[in-house]
Amino acid sequence: MGYQKKNRREAPAAAAAAKNELGEEEEEFWALSDKPNFSMLLTKTHVRPLCRLFVPTNMHRVLPSIAVPVILTYRGNNWEMIYFGDHISKRFDTRWARFVKDNNLRIGDACVFEVTECSNTLVRFRVQILRGDFPPELLARVHNGQTSDAAIVIE
Repeated sequence: MGYQKKNRREAPAAAAAAKNELGEEEEEFWALSDKPNFSMLLTKTHVRPLCRLFVPTNMHRVLPSIAVPVILTYRGNNWEMIYFGDHISKRFDTRWARFVKDNNLRIGDACVFEVTECSNTLVRFRVQILRGDFPPELLARVHNGQTSDAAIVIE
């Protein structure tokens, strides 16, 4: 029984083949480079009102210590917002909520943010989204009495 992507939820924008600025097909997943990056397992703070994304401390030394425009790129689409590097709690502005909504992000999903450009005038991140929902074909095994002590074997 193989996992089928069509059973997983996808953002409406992701349904069509994504292309980058050069018209090339965008990969949904890729190996990270040596560029700075961080990952975030999304909680209700990230995906429900007020939709806040605080940048981890290990990225503070990499990103500017001022408010600067940010562009998040996912599957060929861009979302613009502001990174507040001049605040005690460094974070993205409320336009992060648009990224959450457009990409149907939910609690348990994860995002990987890879810096592709960083200056005092602009920061760009290329984003990978890893869906946290459980594959539907395995739900029957969970609901048929299997517990966390019993492994689910994927054939």
